[in-house]
Amino acid sequence: MPPQGGRLDRGGARGGEGGERAGVRAVKWLALALPLLLAGCNQNQESGEPVSTVDLEHFRDGTEAPEPAPEPSEAVASACADETFEGVGFTHCVARPGAQSIGMALLGDGGAPYRSFAAYRAAHPDEQVAFAMNGGMFDDTGNPIGYYVENGDRRTTLNRNDGTGNFHLKPNGVFYGSGNSWHVMDSESFYNTVSDRPRFGTQSGPMLVIDGQIHPEITENGPSRYIRNAVGVDAAGNAHFVISDADVSFGVMARYFRDQLHTPNALYLDGVVSSLWDPATGRMDVRAPLGPLIVVTNAAP
Repeated sequence: MPPQGGRLDRGGARGGEGGERAGVRAVKWLALALPLLLAGCNQNQESGEPVSTVDLEHFRDGTEAPEPAPEPSEAVASACADETFEGVGFTHCVARPGAQSIGMALLGDGGAPYRSFAAYRAAHPDEQVAFAMNGGMFDDTGNPIGYYVENGDRRTTLNRNDGTGNFHLKPNGVFYGSGNSWHVMDSESFYNTVSDRPRFGTQSGPMLVIDGQIHPEITENGPSRYIRNAVGVDAAGNAHFVISDADVSFGVMARYFRDQLHTPNALYLDGVVSSLWDPATGRMDVRAPLGPLIVVTNAAP
């Protein structure tokens, strides 16, 4: 997993009012003219675009100001909602078969990983994205360290090696699917039972929930706590994508999937860098460079 990234702080522009007091004649003229001026200004106010602002006070040293956050999309409702479980806030996004499609995205036209939602959006400006998340662990170059399939093309084989870190806290697992059929499965079961290559797939670890049971190495509420994201699939085939709003333990997140979302299998995707893009609300997290992206698109009406 790449080094820990810093969360961006966004500052709003400050507006100030001031000025010298004018003479009586100017005040009288202003009192007469003000209604006319306001009437002229208000003609197009309701149809105007919302204004994005950047606090220039932070950039007087010559550094480049950040790009304004994307505007919310009013075309479709968000597939994501805020929820709370055991005192921890989560953002919960749902992909439903037939209503959305799921795919992986890694490399841009130049052959290098996108590393951000903004880069992906720039390359696919017309795509009807419902939401997107970082999807699976990766190396310093942004390339996956485990099984990875994009559009039916397997870029990386299943990683069954032993090692250190969360990825190797076995059993780890694979999130995969084709068409409207999506699954989460532990890696050994995937290796032994899945013979047909899926349309998409990504490997990560550890599994949070395995056949209705919490991973045996996950404690009730351990000391390791970060912003984390994960995915699970329920009995109806809906894919549930979750990112915590604050630092959370593996135990709380695992119970959230098992007890509240009722997903018999759930897979941890990553921590620290965990990020969500929700075009409907204008949310686009920027914490650190990303690796594989899970992109959920809306089906054509």
